[in-house]
Amino acid sequence: MSTMAQHLTDREQAVVEAVPAGLFIGGKWRESSSGKRVDVEDPATGQVIATVADATVEDGDAALAAAVEAQESWAATPPRARGEILRRAFELLTERADDLALLMTMEMGKSLKEAKGEIAYAAEFFRWFSEEAVRIHGRYSTAPAGGSRLLTMKQPVGPCLLITPWNFPMAMGTRKIGPAVAAGCTMVVKPATATPLSMLALAKIMEEAGLPGGVLNVITTSSTGQVMEPLIRDPRLRKLSFTGSTEVGRKLVEQSAERLLRVSMELGGNAPFLVFEDADLDAAVEGALLAKMRNIGEACTAANRFHVQSSVAEEFTRRLTERLEGLRLGRGTEDGVDVGPLIDAGQRDKVAELVKDAVDAGARLATGGTAWGDQGYFYAPTVLTDVPASARILREEVFGPVAPIATFETEDEAVRAANDTEYGLVAYVFTRDLQRALRVSERLDTGMVGLNAGVVSNPSAPFGGVKASGFGREGGFEGIDEYLETKYVGITL
Repeated sequence: MSTMAQHLTDREQAVVEAVPAGLFIGGKWRESSSGKRVDVEDPATGQVIATVADATVEDGDAALAAAVEAQESWAATPPRARGEILRRAFELLTERADDLALLMTMEMGKSLKEAKGEIAYAAEFFRWFSEEAVRIHGRYSTAPAGGSRLLTMKQPVGPCLLITPWNFPMAMGTRKIGPAVAAGCTMVVKPATATPLSMLALAKIMEEAGLPGGVLNVITTSSTGQVMEPLIRDPRLRKLSFTGSTEVGRKLVEQSAERLLRVSMELGGNAPFLVFEDADLDAAVEGALLAKMRNIGEACTAANRFHVQSSVAEEFTRRLTERLEGLRLGRGTEDGVDVGPLIDAGQRDKVAELVKDAVDAGARLATGGTAWGDQGYFYAPTVLTDVPASARILREEVFGPVAPIATFETEDEAVRAANDTEYGLVAYVFTRDLQRALRVSERLDTGMVGLNAGVVSNPSAPFGGVKASGFGREGGFEGIDEYLETKYVGITL
């Protein structure tokens, strides 16, 4: 790994240099066919920390060809053998958590504590699907009219294209790779241009764990659309899985329609966080910190808008403001840092634009509302109160450390406000009334609900949304089904 970063410590330099810098195709590391490379930037400093291969259309084709060539033998590999590879990869991820977390912090910005949490979360997908590999099954039954039998079997979908985002560069990889490997599918993975190092490190781990060449192929590129579209339209591809923005997801679904691909889409969110007057406010504030500030607010599951019953809104706002003001900003590798930088200048400017629009519309700044520091892409944790319904920040995904607070009077009003969005990924509800908890959970138009909880992500649970937040599920028992086809065999006796 060549690196141009003179500002890195010796350990940081060593961690970066341990990551292969090339494309991983057919079990071999190689340069781009063009010889070009793309920079990887530290968002806390704006400085380049590494360069990686910049794949071309020809490289993408080679990666898919390698996956196609490996598909038949990989599908025939015993489930136990597939599961054991995932188990070994889980153990390697766990053993190397400190170095992998440091690598992630340098390329993405989150604090080391959060990065270590993501490595643990990422590894659990491999452990979960290592156990699911041996539980793929069909059924055998008698036809209702008698005289014949019905046999169903589950078989791998085939070569997959997996496109992962920059905000969880390791976990979004294992959440897709784990079930694909367990199901017997080969794949081409395209990590986000901003954060390729974690995926390259993961590919090296999979290689060490014994994954045969061609099963996992990783291509890094700065020309994502140009390189991905030919693969999506290629008749050899059988499945597309994408995590990212709804805008891009719509384009990919349109491209996938030509080949009628199996498609999984985990897209944007606009998560409402409902606080009722009977809620435990201490728990609600703790939940709000988790739901809002996890990953610097750069998460599709982040609480995007807070709807608080008017009788407790002032107290909730006071407590949340105090907690956010107590968070420390800085480069995530530094001790005691709670909040790192946003991913780039564009994201920081978008957050600032949404805050300004809300204030211009009549919202009040309780804290924050400014960029922070003299380098990197930091934005101060922000609380907005009295946010009018017309403010863009209640409709658009913020993807930053901003908590806009609006009030409601009745349960019906809260539910209407929560559902008043094209998105439907997750909602958070805080109440101590069991009947209300069940009523509201059923009425929310979301794929997931955090009930008195600020985090819903769990490898053993089905993750996904409805409406413009996408379709398909990742994780849980449902996760592996996305990579399996059901075949029916009719038998006449």
